[in-house]
Amino acid sequence: MPIPDPPYPGLLDEQLAAMAVAAARAEPLRSPHAGAPQAVGASVTSAVERLRGDLVALSHDVHAHPELGYEEHHAVAAVAALLRRHGHEPEVGAYGLPTALRARAGTGRPTVAVLAEYDALPELGHACGHNVICATAVGAFLAAAEALDGIDGCVELIGTPAEEGGGGKELIARAGGFDAVDAAVMLHPAGFEVAEHAWIGVRRVDVTYTGLAAHASAMPFLGRNALDAAVNAYQAMAQLRQHMLPTDRIHGVITDGGQKPNIVPERAALSFYLRSATPETLAVLAERAEQIFAAAAQMAGVGVDVAWDPTPVYLPVRNNHTLALRWATNMAERGRVALPQGVIPEAMTGSTDLGNVSVRVPAMHPTVAIAPPGVAIHSPEFARYAVSEEADRAVVDGAIGLALTALDYLSDSELRTAVTAEFEVAGGRLDVEALLP
Repeated sequence: MPIPDPPYPGLLDEQLAAMAVAAARAEPLRSPHAGAPQAVGASVTSAVERLRGDLVALSHDVHAHPELGYEEHHAVAAVAALLRRHGHEPEVGAYGLPTALRARAGTGRPTVAVLAEYDALPELGHACGHNVICATAVGAFLAAAEALDGIDGCVELIGTPAEEGGGGKELIARAGGFDAVDAAVMLHPAGFEVAEHAWIGVRRVDVTYTGLAAHASAMPFLGRNALDAAVNAYQAMAQLRQHMLPTDRIHGVITDGGQKPNIVPERAALSFYLRSATPETLAVLAERAEQIFAAAAQMAGVGVDVAWDPTPVYLPVRNNHTLALRWATNMAERGRVALPQGVIPEAMTGSTDLGNVSVRVPAMHPTVAIAPPGVAIHSPEFARYAVSEEADRAVVDGAIGLALTALDYLSDSELRTAVTAEFEVAGGRLDVEALLP
């Protein structure tokens, strides 16, 4: 049979057209706070323009050497080498993680952390554009460090490994990496410009069913079919989709379904991701899944082992609107119009371990466009765009935007007060280790 056509022909085009109309009608986002003095902005822009060649080269180098989480040795060495060429001595292997990195400029408090990512995806390489995230963060740190003269406080660059499922930021946080940080800024490349995106939380679960092997023809009655339990669980999770929240997501695969058709499968296994918009609703979804896994085992008369979260849970991102407005204002100067909330459907989202940082300190995680709106991240096409001319321009613009937002925070006491007040109203600093299972 031929490969099927994608479902809902024309739907994506209709969605993109509706988004374009909403974007055209949206009021430009502007911060009510003054931010850093104009001279600081000029200094940052000049510094990044001088660094343009180095930053684009770093982006392309990381892209050409894709490495999985906690294996990003080439990337972190390239970042460290660039920092040293510009007079900064980074700590490689910070926070007890061999591919984490920390560099610092300035003295005292407040402190803003600029976060870099540089891990890649299996087989797809940098289809999430982490090479762009890496280069923009490094450029922002170097430019902000140059412009710190006369500004109290510090800018830190924190290289965070293993965002693609490894939870590097949570491990850095548990090692005290954000204890002396007052705000955190980073960006993500995408097909659109958004100041605040609805990044949702995610939990992972691996389920193993154990039955009894037997000859499937001669003596099937002596067997207990683990695959039956796995199929029961998969089907029940599919049925759960009808009754979960519109913002919830479930996706899973059967990773082991037995060895041969004439052997009753003694072992079967599945792996699922569960996503939700709040920690509370994520907990409810996980509880319902747990009940399904147990019931599937009972139906087939087999044993079950449920292993939650081989890596840290990713919490939903708590966007700091006040910081995001400064980002939008700064990017407008680069000709980039950041869309307000509601233009991009909240269902078009994923998860990131920045969520775990954002409930410890005020944080922002906007997107910068490097591809057309219809190009999805985690696709081969997006990986190609991650070293395009559009991506190279985003490296420069993003570095300027991040540096200016960090320096706005350090320079403007009224902005800092507003950022902190918003953070406290949203729930303040959470005890994440107590919150997570």
